[in-house]
Amino acid sequence: MEKFFKLKERKTTVKIEVMAGITTFLTMAYILAVNPGILSTPGVGMDFAKVFSATAISAAVATLIMALMANLPFALAPGMGLNAFMAFTVVLGMQKSWQFALTAVFVEGIIFIILTFVNVREAIINSIPDNIKKAIGVGIGLFIAFIGMQNAGIIVEGATLVSLNPTWLKGDAGLALLGLIITGVLLAFKVQGALLIGIIATTIVGIPFGITKYAGGSYVPPAPYFFPFEFQNIFTVDFVIIMFTFLFVDMFDTVGTLIGCATKADMIKSDGTIPNVKEALFADAVGTTVGAILGTSTVTTYVESSAGVVEGGRTGLTALVVAILFLVSLFLEPLFGSIPGAATAPALILVGVFMITPVTKIEWNDMTEAIPAFLTIIFMVVAYSIADGIMFGILSYVVLKLFSKKAKEITPMTWVLFALFVLKAFVSNFA
Repeated sequence: MEKFFKLKERKTTVKIEVMAGITTFLTMAYILAVNPGILSTPGVGMDFAKVFSATAISAAVATLIMALMANLPFALAPGMGLNAFMAFTVVLGMQKSWQFALTAVFVEGIIFIILTFVNVREAIINSIPDNIKKAIGVGIGLFIAFIGMQNAGIIVEGATLVSLNPTWLKGDAGLALLGLIITGVLLAFKVQGALLIGIIATTIVGIPFGITKYAGGSYVPPAPYFFPFEFQNIFTVDFVIIMFTFLFVDMFDTVGTLIGCATKADMIKSDGTIPNVKEALFADAVGTTVGAILGTSTVTTYVESSAGVVEGGRTGLTALVVAILFLVSLFLEPLFGSIPGAATAPALILVGVFMITPVTKIEWNDMTEAIPAFLTIIFMVVAYSIADGIMFGILSYVVLKLFSKKAKEITPMTWVLFALFVLKAFVSNFA
């Protein structure tokens, strides 16, 4: 393990990596229930059990590639947002079949594999300005904290779009806040594995309150779908628009997550690059392709990986543990399904504390750097999208540099990104 994962070089141990892997898995295990739930929504037509198996297998395959090829502590699984886009917009809204939607995901995955091999996606990561890279990490921290608060029911839908749950001391919200105190105290005392211990303790505390309940279900995993495609429709306008949407959002979600988590893990090199980023992007591309073949939406790198990074995960051994746990979950779905969202929410909320530190290194005195950084952060949270945060950051960066007579600071690849975002904006608004 030392030779393969370079543990000493990255100042970590097997114990730290294993605990980091378990923590990452537990904070993202909700996808095993949520993704099949969304894709089996009445009217969509997909089978919950089959999508559950597809979710676990595609996550395991992609994360295993991340572990063994990229040697990075990041995990992958079918992404939230894109699964909702597939179910509610493509199938229910546009009246397309789920097979049509999966065909678009499959084609997107193939395109991603090609773009990865020709280094286009790597060039995109390297072209993002330094201050926006720092802002991405901060934005992801706040975004994941917001997700944690929503999962726990602390923040709910209200008259002002979102508001504090009026009964925030009761039920799931109350348990999550208690877990926040438990985990916070553990962190204050610098207890190794504080986030993981906090998740387990909060789960146990929830039993007498009736919040932690045995989920039930089968311990025998069903077979997933296999190659459920409609290739006869790939030359239609609707197909191109849908495929482009999947492609665009997945690309920049992954780019943003890799930059944010690598920044927190102190893995960004002096030249602004991420080690083994090509292999990391390959994991994402293969995961998406395999996921489509088995019957699930786009696979992407998870922001919850930052929970494992905070626990000390620095190598592919963390990702390997996550991959193994996804395979094990195929046979233990009732147990993993019993961990309430209120138990994992404190870990997600506290990740924001650790991810926000790069904000002090942003050049706030230069408005052509500060405004794009701020817009990157704020739009990630309020638009509920990493990709949209990056879009507003890049668009404002180019416009401000251009009109401030600092156009020389804009690299050729940043201009390409600007053009892509402008195209995306017009397609979204006027197509």
